[in-house]
Amino acid sequence: MRKLLKHTFLFLVGGTIYFLLEVLFRGYSHPSMFILGGICFLLIGILSESKYFQIPLLGQMLISSLIITVMELATGLIVNVWLGLNVWDYSSLPFNFLGQICILYTVIWFFLSFAAIILNDYLRYKFFGKKSMKYRII
Repeated sequence: MRKLLKHTFLFLVGGTIYFLLEVLFRGYSHPSMFILGGICFLLIGILSESKYFQIPLLGQMLISSLIITVMELATGLIVNVWLGLNVWDYSSLPFNFLGQICILYTVIWFFLSFAAIILNDYLRYKFFGKKSMKYRII
């Protein structure tokens, strides 16, 4: 039950932040972005919870940006291509793939993931008893 509460809480935090970032920068969002943000935030948290290996902060940021990009592609293929909702279209941006992802946003996710990693670790520490983190850059 505690694990379900933790994952629900982190999903809601991540979804809310992702949704609000879209509203802040684009002026609007879509419910699918809330779901995408929640899933991405949960996956980012899994990176730092591994008991078997410690990933340096830059590595976590790189993996997180790739997770977000892959999840954005999957969501875009479902929401934009399959369902035809046209929530976003990156086809006018350089180095895009099917108009669903592009290198520019992968770079942006890399830098934003720093805040997501720190917030995720803090929330797990503050509310769910995770030990405090000591970060290595490389």
